[in-house]
Amino acid sequence: MSTTTARTADRLLYVEEVAEMLRKSPNALRYMISRGTAPKSAKVAGRRMFRESDVLAWIDGCFDAEDAA
Repeated sequence: MSTTTARTADRLLYVEEVAEMLRKSPNALRYMISRGTAPKSAKVAGRRMFRESDVLAWIDGCFDAEDAA
């Protein structure tokens, strides 16, 4: 069984939805993507998509980094 089929379903989010979660504008999130500072994403059928679990893990990582500072 491949990891793709073994993985549980994860909600895919658009740029606009992730920007809202981060309280950023879509353009600010696109800038973060271009700088490599945004949550992990991929182009799916020509649209930039984020896995909800990746976004939440990225947010948690920001808090972990802040605690270490």
